[in-house]
Amino acid sequence: MPGPLSPPSRTSAQSPQISEVRYSLTDMLREIELERRESSFSMETLDQVEIQKMFANRRRRNAQRKK
Repeated sequence: MPGPLSPPSRTSAQSPQISEVRYSLTDMLREIELERRESSFSMETLDQVEIQKMFANRRRRNAQRKK
């Protein structure tokens, strides 16, 4: 009888089936480009730029106060 930590034994009938899936690279790249233009990904990039601008303004203000 196998112990609680022993892996379960498998017979050839129980082994998992592995299949190969192929995707077109051009289709995948086209899909990525579309997602970047139309999804929240582009908004995230925009938000990062806006956030950097806000911190840049704060840094300038703090630098002026220290002078």
